[in-house]
Amino acid sequence: MKFLGNLLWLLLGGIIIAIIYFVVGLLMCVTIIGIPFGVQLFKLGIYALGPFGHELVDGPGQPGCLSIGMNLLWILLGWWEIAVLHVIFGLLCCITIIGIPFGKQHFKMAISSVFPFGKQIK
Repeated sequence: MKFLGNLLWLLLGGIIIAIIYFVVGLLMCVTIIGIPFGVQLFKLGIYALGPFGHELVDGPGQPGCLSIGMNLLWILLGWWEIAVLHVIFGLLCCITIIGIPFGKQHFKMAISSVFPFGKQIK
């Protein structure tokens, strides 16, 4: 069931989301200061390739001072817009009964995209 969900996710726009995460992550890695943000975007991109059966959970010893500070900086720099887009896509997906599982995945990704530092894919 996870395989089918992930396959449909990719065909119905998940691949586009992942590509956007990867491209923006590469652009962020151009500067040394942007590398931590690029790494988090790569993590979100990998998660976007197969969200069914996976979760972003707190890493060992998280949340720590550094991850809290970086998450705060992440929000202040405007990356919360990613979460708003996931919420909008989630609401659009939930219009139909068939789209509800995809909408739930968008809502999970919205939460993960607000606080990505200190998380790992499980």
